[in-house]
Amino acid sequence: MINAAQSQQPKVRVVKEQELPIACPTPDMALWSEHPRVFLSFEKTGEATCPYCSTHYILHKA
Repeated sequence: MINAAQSQQPKVRVVKEQELPIACPTPDMALWSEHPRVFLSFEKTGEATCPYCSTHYILHKA
């Protein structure tokens, strides 16, 4: 069971260039954490943060 403190901690996900474009929430996220789908942009810094759930995505260039 997830407590309130755990659910408020932002998650970090590393994504590969082959997975672009990335939209949050991803299909593997729990149903309770769903929010409107938003596509994320990595062009400037190679990183992006979801404005809804604060999941931080880092682009891994292979």
